[in-house]
Amino acid sequence: MRLYCNYAGENGIASLKVEHLDGDEWKNLELDTMTPGFLIFTYAVFTCQHMFLRANANERNLQLATSNGRIMIDAATDWKIEKLHVAFDVTLKSGTPTADDNEYITERMQQCPVSKNLGEIPDTQTELLFASSSLIRMNEADSAAEH
Repeated sequence: MRLYCNYAGENGIASLKVEHLDGDEWKNLELDTMTPGFLIFTYAVFTCQHMFLRANANERNLQLATSNGRIMIDAATDWKIEKLHVAFDVTLKSGTPTADDNEYITERMQQCPVSKNLGEIPDTQTELLFASSSLIRMNEADSAAEH
């Protein structure tokens, strides 16, 4: 599953797009009464960690511009989760994160209520990568100047 988010205000969501892999094709996630339970479960884990990312970044005075997130959950044939990998690439509107900020936010994301109730998972990973929007604009300008 993956998400694309734009933020407004104090890390509120301005727009959000969530997609899931269906075979070889990415499709928009549309929750309804026919959505498979494991897909809803995966989204619950993902959105909980996303909420904790937004809230704790705000607590650390880091204002988000955009994020791209990914979640991978592998389960055994009995549906017991064996792997949980979550990653967010975040573009900042303002603020300069320290290593301590990154560690704090990542730890807090892992403490969201849904994740906290998953039990022991043999393979877990949470990644958070920050970039400033000015750095990205500068890199885009450099790239355009080369062509």
